[in-house]
Amino acid sequence: MSHQPTVHLERDEHGVVTLILDDAKRRNAMTPELGDALAARVRELVKDETVRAVVLTGAGGAFSGGGDLAMLERLRTVSAAEAESFMLDFYARYLSITQLGVPTLAAIEGPAIGAGLCVALACDLCVVDEDAKLALNFAKLGLHPGMGATYLAPLRAGPMRGAELLYTGRRFDGREAVRLGLALEAVKASDVRARAVTIAREIASAAPLAIRGLHRVMGIDRGALMAALAHEAREQAVSYASADLGEGLKAASEKRAPKFAGR
Repeated sequence: MSHQPTVHLERDEHGVVTLILDDAKRRNAMTPELGDALAARVRELVKDETVRAVVLTGAGGAFSGGGDLAMLERLRTVSAAEAESFMLDFYARYLSITQLGVPTLAAIEGPAIGAGLCVALACDLCVVDEDAKLALNFAKLGLHPGMGATYLAPLRAGPMRGAELLYTGRRFDGREAVRLGLALEAVKASDVRARAVTIAREIASAAPLAIRGLHRVMGIDRGALMAALAHEAREQAVSYASADLGEGLKAASEKRAPKFAGR
């Protein structure tokens, strides 16, 4: 029997909800199915006034290894219009987390790569494993960034540093993520979730109406995010038709450096 991707929900007596991405055998790779499970959990919570803060994390020692490579291969076989439409729906599943009216905290243990890291950056606060493997590696695959990367990376790290991370696609760890402004604190992997929950409980102890009002002001600018997503979906549709993406995926599967030809 195949494992069905799911998102577990845990509540505590303080009003803190923890959502756990679980497709652990695939390092919580971002598939439509896992996205559907997350969006369904968000729908459960969005009207629940007993929720004071939400922690998002991953099962099996990984936050998310990023976009599912088999999905990317399939998108190379469809029209640009179909790919663009698919990507907008795909982003919406995962970025549904931004629809919550309370503060969200990403708890990153292990890898958070590409679109997986973007979902963490869409949360209000982030606690990270100090040795986490992190990257916005889209360009290294031959793919234009998506999942709000072009809005979220400059928002969190500043325009110039965000641009550097997207242009190079380089890897960095949790300690550097804190220095870059992408995370609040870096702790041992075994402490990540507990530390995020502790911060969430501190938030939950404050006045809930004030916190929700504050979140409306300080949360993600959804208009700016949606504009970025529209641009990203168009550009990713172009990438899917390129020889460079084919080379990037082949190089990734063969664990070698890609040789891009710019076509």
